[in-house]
Amino acid sequence: GRHPPIMLPPDYKIYQMNKRLQERTDSCDNQWWDSFATEFFEDKSTLTLSFCLEDGLKRYTIGRTLIPRFFRTMFESGVIDMYMVLRLPKDYMNSANGLITLDCDHATMVMHHTKPVPTKVCAEGHLLVEFSADELMRIRSWHFAIQTHLEYIPKQAPLQNPGILEDLCKNTTRQGLTPAMLNYLKMCVIIEPMKELMSRQKTYNMDPRDCLRNCLFQKWQRMLNPATDASRPAKRPSRKRKNSSNNNTPHVNQPQKKKGFQTSDVMMVGEPTLMGHEFGDEDERMITRLENNQFDGPSVKSEEHDTSAASFPSISSPITTTSQWQGHQAQSATMQNNIIPKSEPSE
Repeated sequence: GRHPPIMLPPDYKIYQMNKRLQERTDSCDNQWWDSFATEFFEDKSTLTLSFCLEDGLKRYTIGRTLIPRFFRTMFESGVIDMYMVLRLPKDYMNSANGLITLDCDHATMVMHHTKPVPTKVCAEGHLLVEFSADELMRIRSWHFAIQTHLEYIPKQAPLQNPGILEDLCKNTTRQGLTPAMLNYLKMCVIIEPMKELMSRQKTYNMDPRDCLRNCLFQKWQRMLNPATDASRPAKRPSRKRKNSSNNNTPHVNQPQKKKGFQTSDVMMVGEPTLMGHEFGDEDERMITRLENNQFDGPSVKSEEHDTSAASFPSISSPITTTSQWQGHQAQSATMQNNIIPKSEPSE
């Protein structure tokens, strides 16, 4: 049998990510950054950064598609090294959603800058990471809330170049993030809702105005459809009557409305039954078929017993003259002479 997979500590997964970033070269392309994001982030993962600026609290969330570009923007804006330092992290298993949560109140994101001046930036805050509970243990969500940040410069920097003393007094970052990273996060707020528009333009090669018009039209239809469905009255479920569990109670058939026979109707006559059982070979009854052509429409009547009753004229066509009455009596006598009883079956 196979051994169960060995689950690594969540903080060790952060260490592997730091080591992977240190192996980065200056000539990394989009393919390298995409493979880095695929190795450590799930397809539906999110990365969130929250911090306070002069105008209040900011919170930016980007999806899996924009995560590789975020790290690439970080290193292209003057950062040569970046890693996470965790102090007293706590991890626990969430059985409700099957995720492993890493919670660290004292996490530090350390970045080494080379421009505009050599600077070491330490952004401290609260880190909350959720990992999938499988062999890969990839990140489902990453939330880093920056609380404070510190910037360090070398002691010999002012002595080596006194002309950059004014630049050394200025902060290199804002809350530990470079201006290029902040601009990218602000742009992501606009790009994230436009992913559907850009995907449609790339797929169908349409004009941007036409793509926007089609997206707005489809969104308008989606807004109208729920309102239309809600206005329709809900159908009441049909009730089905249950058969009685008492087997001694006989089944009573409900009387059905009689319908007039048409010329195209076909009637099938089965074997006579008695209390739900067929007679079989013991049936010795006589069946006589009578036809009456005096009615307006053709009709068929069957009787179970031998009968010699004559047909009477229809009420809808009453006899008004004596000659008509005598002709009807002669026709009835002829029909009585033509009746042939059914012979009994031979033993």
